[in-house]
Amino acid sequence: MSRSTSNSALFNKVLVANRGEIACRVFHTAKRLGIGTVAVYSEADAGALHVREADEAVLIGPAAAAESYLVIDKIIEACKATGADAVHPGYGFLSERAAFAEALAAQGIAFVGPPVGAIEAMGDKITSKRIAEQAGVSTVPGEAGIIEDADAAVAVSTRIGFPVMLKASAGGGGKGMRVAWNEEQAREGFERARSEAASSFGDDRIFIEKFVTEPRHIEIQVLCDSHGNGVYLGERECSIQRRNQKVIEEAPSPFLDEATRKAMGEQALMLARAVDYASAGTVEFIVDGDRNFYFLEMNTRLQVEHPVTELITGVDLVEQMLRVAAGERLGLQQSDIKLDGWAIESRLYAEDPYRGFLPSIGRLTRYRPPLDLSAGQITVRNDTGVDEGGEISRYYDPMIAKLCTHAPTREQAVTAMASALDTFELEGIAHNLPFLSAVMRHPRFVEGRLTTAFIDDEYPDGFSGVTPDAEQLRLYAAVAALIHLRHQTWRQSIAPERFKPAQQDELVACSGDQQLLISHVLDHQTSELNVDEQPIHIQLGWQPGDHLARAEVGSQHIDLQVSVPTGGVRLRGAGMDLYFAIGNRRLAELRELMPVKSFDASANALLCPMPGLLTKVLVAEGDSVEPGQSLAVVEAMKMENTLSAERAAVIKTIVASEGASLAVDEVIIEFEAEG
Repeated sequence: MSRSTSNSALFNKVLVANRGEIACRVFHTAKRLGIGTVAVYSEADAGALHVREADEAVLIGPAAAAESYLVIDKIIEACKATGADAVHPGYGFLSERAAFAEALAAQGIAFVGPPVGAIEAMGDKITSKRIAEQAGVSTVPGEAGIIEDADAAVAVSTRIGFPVMLKASAGGGGKGMRVAWNEEQAREGFERARSEAASSFGDDRIFIEKFVTEPRHIEIQVLCDSHGNGVYLGERECSIQRRNQKVIEEAPSPFLDEATRKAMGEQALMLARAVDYASAGTVEFIVDGDRNFYFLEMNTRLQVEHPVTELITGVDLVEQMLRVAAGERLGLQQSDIKLDGWAIESRLYAEDPYRGFLPSIGRLTRYRPPLDLSAGQITVRNDTGVDEGGEISRYYDPMIAKLCTHAPTREQAVTAMASALDTFELEGIAHNLPFLSAVMRHPRFVEGRLTTAFIDDEYPDGFSGVTPDAEQLRLYAAVAALIHLRHQTWRQSIAPERFKPAQQDELVACSGDQQLLISHVLDHQTSELNVDEQPIHIQLGWQPGDHLARAEVGSQHIDLQVSVPTGGVRLRGAGMDLYFAIGNRRLAELRELMPVKSFDASANALLCPMPGLLTKVLVAEGDSVEPGQSLAVVEAMKMENTLSAERAAVIKTIVASEGASLAVDEVIIEFEAEG
């Protein structure tokens, strides 16, 4: 195939064998370089953003990834149909399949990634650990051999010493991984990890290594060419994780010193050179409290969190991958790599933080991210593959977007991220924006005291939102009252015959069991008022119809998302979701008399908490079960979720069969009624 004259060293067309935000991200760079772009899509993605952003698009099969995005022959057929002379695999799917790179090479199509040998060597965690040891890279103590069954898992774990990590040999992205603190957890963790690994990777091999306590997950970005040149581009801290899935990343790490950074970078390059690596890649380490670091794995692809490295180095990693794939020499030396400022990435997931982060699906009825900008010293970047009206399906990973901020200091980057999260408008599905916003303001995160156990430590009972303190409640009540007054004044102005003039003398704002008296409102545009007889002055940026409000109190400001249902005001921000019923004293008195609707937590059924596939039923009719006992496994968005008994019970009826596709709250198991 011929190559364009304007980019003689690069390609005519690049096909991205992926979907969503990473496909859009690659297209962005390819278009800047004058390279044509080709998307592939499943039937479920026919209207997706990445399809519309590409120059050309090819349908490759049904919704299930195993029948579309994971079928090598269909990708090659799409290349031939469009004349694409290069394929960028993104991450996930076929990105680390050596067979995919080989199949492309056999057709004369460039693979925008590392050589087959490097993929094979690093794709198997057991093999990669042996190579790392031989290359002089520090590794975690563990059992290098494959674990055959649950009994062997218990024996090996006991020999190594608890806690241990059970890991899929072909794993990645947190799938096929379980931490075990005792023999029972080792046995069950082995079964779950093996099942999840088989489902996600088609490879159920499991190995075990020591679980490092107080660990930090820090990774080194490397970039190498096929001529023996290589550099490392600093590190990324990825310690904020849930179920071994990264949630928040930042670069650089608030923990490393320059000596440790240099040592880790040099060891990462030693490993890359040991396998003749050529492309962008990431070497992941676990780091303990004394800055001892141990090799975990090497990801032979572009990482989800690569934008934070790009923001602090100014290096476009996708461009470098394309140039290396085209045979160019690396135009960078280690002395050229300077770390400028601080960058943070928050992963926006379609999951409900108030229900144990269970997956959520549906249509995005509102999707208004903060605008990408570079104003003053602050940069905001949102990598996304969806837009308003798009649908989140159960077939693929639940990540919606990656919101990034960059600033001269970590404090400024965190502050910018907190504001960006609070102004990110998303409706139609459950999502983790409130949780991300809460983490940004958590004292331990602000201080940089991170470990991979951060979420488990700080939210041991799950996330239930942030409860405002007394000062915050006063401020939000005042904002709600002012919004209420402006809304009432607006309604009266457009339909004076239907609405009475707004009453500014006295209001009561009720939130839960809290009632706050709002009085002496002098001016509801630039307002001075009393809240429970304490004066407050607020500059409020909000007009009727706005979904966002900015309130300034002195030198501080808060960003809030606003809705005005009948009789009140809902404010969301900083991890809080507050509804204020607004009215006069008499309405507040009557409200106290209203009965509170209770929820019957003892319902005699196990309901499916998310849309998904029922892969296993672990009990039989007539069985007696204890609190916490595993009952069933539901697979949703590429993750297995074990459902457990909340109380002691006897199984009456197994309603759903293994292999059934379940909707939210569909009955799986019925229990005998309590006598």
